[in-house]
Amino acid sequence: MPHDETLPKAANSVGPPLLQGEEEKLAEYAHPEMLVTTQWVADHLTDASIRIAESDEDVMLYEVGHIPGAVKIDWHTDLQHPLRRDFVDKEGFEKLCAQRGISNDTTVVFYGDRSNWFAIYSLWLFRYYGHAESKLKVMDGGRQKWEAEGRPLTKEVPTYPQATYKAKDADASVRARRDEVLAAINKKNIIDVRSPAEYSGEALHMANYPQEGAMRGGHVPTAKSIPWSMAANADGTFKSADELKTLYEGKGVRPNEPTIAYCRIGERSSHTWFVLHYLLGYKDVKNYDGSWTEWGSLVDVPIER
Repeated sequence: MPHDETLPKAANSVGPPLLQGEEEKLAEYAHPEMLVTTQWVADHLTDASIRIAESDEDVMLYEVGHIPGAVKIDWHTDLQHPLRRDFVDKEGFEKLCAQRGISNDTTVVFYGDRSNWFAIYSLWLFRYYGHAESKLKVMDGGRQKWEAEGRPLTKEVPTYPQATYKAKDADASVRARRDEVLAAINKKNIIDVRSPAEYSGEALHMANYPQEGAMRGGHVPTAKSIPWSMAANADGTFKSADELKTLYEGKGVRPNEPTIAYCRIGERSSHTWFVLHYLLGYKDVKNYDGSWTEWGSLVDVPIER
């Protein structure tokens, strides 16, 4: 697999991992309220005001076993428009939330596999349709950390009363379109979070996803190559605030300038969007979900290798 798709392997451990220092680590981020620990989730499993939501790259993991009380959000069937290449529309998003017992007042805690890759993709869409930031959270470490700590999983699918949900109009402040990316060349931070092979043009798609390729390989001119997984530790948690600051600024990313992140369809770059905006405090960060499957197939746009 390409470099950025293979996360480092966690060392084997005996017994439950120590939780000491987790809260202190979270407190160092710009918006620590966006993250919760596995222990916090364990303490709130029966809290009626909270809905735990699992969203995985491997869409069958939920059926294998999930956190008790968690609902499934399938990134492929639940979040995508059934016909055109886009997300579900406003009405579709309202239906999705209502069916899972999520109201506008519900705090939604996302978790999943692969260092919360698709969990954050789901959170990004909730943010796009106006769910309050104060009611959106990510379980640091995701499914990997929950399992490593020996915490309970169940195959029982919960049922919740139908809720009422009213989405807001789509928030353009978190989503970049292709014309905005074109105008950002040489003017804004552009971050390519794909693998080095995709960035160089050697690969037209991510490993095992040939259906999400493009006509041409390469990257958007002036884009910096910073694979998304460089922001994650071996146990699936986020790296510390200092480590993240060093990573991005060390690659020439300017914190006070507008930033656009992209990958192939916007899922890996949503992880980077979250890191930059909520963990490091960048004010203006957008996810270009059209990403390389759009840019690499457009006519008459600049490409570098």
